[in-house]
Amino acid sequence: MANCLYRCVSRRRFLQIAGGTAGALMLLPLNEVIAGSAPASRTPIFPKGKARVGLIFSHYAPGQPTWPTKDYDYNSAADKLSRKLANECPNIDFTIRHATNADAAKTALEELGDVDGFVVYNIGIWSGAPAVFARSGKPVVMVDDLYAGSGETLITNIGVRNEKLSVVTISSSDFRDVVSAVRLFEVIRAMKETTILDVADYDISAISNQVKTIFGANVVGMGSKELASYYQHANAREAVDWTDYWISNARAVREPTRDEIINSARMYLALCQAMRDKKADAVTVDCLGMFYTGRITAYPCLSHFQMNNDGSTGVCEGDINSTCTQLMMRYMTGRPGYVSDPVIDTAKNEIIYAHCVSHNRPYGPRGKSNPYIIRSHAEDNKGASVQSLLPIGEDVTTLQFDIWSKRAVVHTGKTTRNVDEPKACRTKLAARTNAQAILDNWDMGWHRVTVFGDWRKQVKQLARLYGFAIYEEDKA
Repeated sequence: MANCLYRCVSRRRFLQIAGGTAGALMLLPLNEVIAGSAPASRTPIFPKGKARVGLIFSHYAPGQPTWPTKDYDYNSAADKLSRKLANECPNIDFTIRHATNADAAKTALEELGDVDGFVVYNIGIWSGAPAVFARSGKPVVMVDDLYAGSGETLITNIGVRNEKLSVVTISSSDFRDVVSAVRLFEVIRAMKETTILDVADYDISAISNQVKTIFGANVVGMGSKELASYYQHANAREAVDWTDYWISNARAVREPTRDEIINSARMYLALCQAMRDKKADAVTVDCLGMFYTGRITAYPCLSHFQMNNDGSTGVCEGDINSTCTQLMMRYMTGRPGYVSDPVIDTAKNEIIYAHCVSHNRPYGPRGKSNPYIIRSHAEDNKGASVQSLLPIGEDVTTLQFDIWSKRAVVHTGKTTRNVDEPKACRTKLAARTNAQAILDNWDMGWHRVTVFGDWRKQVKQLARLYGFAIYEEDKA
């Protein structure tokens, strides 16, 4: 899992580092170039602190005839498991406690009340401790040490399921399954330390309160007039540098004029500076409402494209649900999300993810890039956006978290083609999936966030830890 590291660097500084040639620059992932040029960065790095997790070993007091055995050395078993977890989860600080009964569990809860959650490792049975932690209101990963804690794990999980508690239960001989679930606490911690910049002229107080309540993240607002001021003060020379960079790396430029791309670069620089000033990890802009009414004169499509390539988060249309979803997936995977308005084609058993914003580094800032074309915004044929020709034959996970209903949806697929169709948004990535089931099950708005890779299991687990109901919309 990757911490959020985002910087913006001038094209001039790029050329200095790369030896003065755009060709040399193209050999380096952007984030690697940035990493060597901190003095020129436009926005600071906002590293996230380590997650704080209570690691609880649940078992009877030694010397009693029970699983795993009467004379089992619980301390040695706990020491071994705690060392393995610490080694595999370096971004988590574990505080270790043993709980041999429910009272000991309640005491540990009081002592560790400000942790991000608990890992309850059942290395014995019938202490009563797992049920105490499961009902604590904190997210819990409950782990069965096979042949040791199995009975209590199974019985406790009945209550977890029936009461819809914020507990993920792991019962696996593969320690990687334990690590994968435990590392979700890194996402939870990162979200608590996150600030989202919401650029909108409407009242965002209800949004801000809800995001704070669920994720602990801060949402700060900025109106179109303040954004216009940042835009007016954007460095004209750097805007030209970014324009040259985008054009030189594009497969083609279709509709936009050079001046329209320069305006997009000014918008990018404006949002970079605003994010620096607000100490924001992500930005979402009410772009359609503002552009259609003349309150902004450039779409942020290329800005979001660049931010998502760099390892930051730029999201369309003031969509806080998609912003939070994309942030969580970025913290989980180190990869950018791709917001879309999906189209379903049951004849081809495909879903097409359509939008005028994407990225071209689907595997993260250090990953391989794919071609892109600079286009106009499709719905009004104005400004500049991007048509990204994303990789085919790859697994993708598509999801959405809704902060108002506390529900989440997820489906997976395998990419098949980039659709060449003049109607609708510019980037149109098709994926084979259970299209009929998705059509029948569709709920919760239009937008979805797509991330390359199969992350279904982790998405379902994260939803449970946050207390969200989770629906697999591709299941018949």
